[in-house]
Amino acid sequence: METIIREDTPKTPFVRLDGEKGFVEIKGRSIPENSVDFYKPLIDWIDQYAKSPQENTVINIQLEYFNTSSSKCILDIFKKLELLHKKGHKVQVNWYYEEDDEDMFEAGEDYQSIINLPFKMIEMEE
Repeated sequence: METIIREDTPKTPFVRLDGEKGFVEIKGRSIPENSVDFYKPLIDWIDQYAKSPQENTVINIQLEYFNTSSSKCILDIFKKLELLHKKGHKVQVNWYYEEDDEDMFEAGEDYQSIINLPFKMIEMEE
């Protein structure tokens, strides 16, 4: 399965999707002009990955800011991974937030309450 790496821009996050390692990383700022266009290839990749996933899948989300439409797309990613989890595969979400960023902490808590995935909140020092 091909690894996808997208470098970050002022409006889009760094993305790494590594099927060999069972690793998904989204990091930075997510305010693309069209979130659906930006996230669709990621969601399609996860659909492909789910056909023969690794024993353990780790998702690292470390966003400094995201807009409402990105929020919906991130939820769609989590829902795809939740299906994988329901089939008995190990999936771990690591939600990183800066220690004084209450908005990002609360966003992580909101996702945690919506989806049924092992979810770890990880505070980062600035």
